Amino acid sequence: MRRREFITLLASSLCLVAGVARAQLKTLRVGAVSGQPRSVGFWKAFEQRMTELGYQDGKNFSFELLQAPTSEAFASGYMQILANKPDIVIASGTEIALKTALAATRSLPIVMVAIDYDPFAKGYVTSLARPTGNVTGIYLQQIDLVVKQVQFVKDAFPDMQAATVFWDQISVDQWKVASDAGGKLGVRLAGIELREQPYDYEQALVQAPADHRGSLIVMTSPIFFRDRARVAEFALRHRMASMFVFREWVEVGGLLSYGPSITGMYRRAAEYVDRIARGAKPADLPIEQPTNFELVVNLKTAKALGITVPATLLARADEVIE
Repeated sequence: MRRREFITLLASSLCLVAGVARAQLKTLRVGAVSGQPRSVGFWKAFEQRMTELGYQDGKNFSFELLQAPTSEAFASGYMQILANKPDIVIASGTEIALKTALAATRSLPIVMVAIDYDPFAKGYVTSLARPTGNVTGIYLQQIDLVVKQVQFVKDAFPDMQAATVFWDQISVDQWKVASDAGGKLGVRLAGIELREQPYDYEQALVQAPADHRGSLIVMTSPIFFRDRARVAEFALRHRMASMFVFREWVEVGGLLSYGPSITGMYRRAAEYVDRIARGAKPADLPIEQPTNFELVVNLKTAKALGITVPATLLARADEVIE
């Protein structure tokens, strides 16, 4: 090989290596607005999965999360996120997250974790199999879980004839389904709407008929999730058998929960982010729904309430906290 040809080939090779190195060193920038702080378990699970996938914060990965104290704060939050030029945006939890994220950008990929609404029924995506546009991610059919929640409470306490249900405007559809399910299962449900923040759970309970105060079923919304320790303590103090969707409530003292792993959903969201970062388009990534659901029972809480959980229900439980 001639010297000039060798030098040209060497220079080309060095440029190629440098280009690969630059590509490897490129920082993936991800932004999100959430009603929950970055310290909450599911956001930690998201970041942990990103680490497992090879992304190191401060080296090749940057994650910016702004906490929105109210629904009105989501819009300004996403505008602030977009000002920092992210590569991918996450719309987490409630419908307002996706609504405001889409209002802010129709070009950047959006990975959603839709927990409190149906993105297809609301018209945000045209199909779950091929979502089109710039949105994909995970969708939890919350409405279907409500029926199972009421059923599990009835199974746990066959003699129960009435219960209180806490709901808010975000979870109003869940309450409607719960009300119908209660009628079919022979359980009278008193639905109490929580409105002004911070929610006054003591005042809410006063609105429930006295014979409904032995059991409490809590619908799912970001505010109830944020207040999960308060609500669990409230139910225990009033000696109410409590049912929730996510295990996070049971871990802080709730009695029962039935639903998917929320941390698992956010780990899966990280995998969507990774696939898009590697070149996949949101429209080519089908929207997934959780397929594994867990029943969790807190026997320590049952003991404090003086309740005996039926052995048949314990046998069906995926985890028993003692």
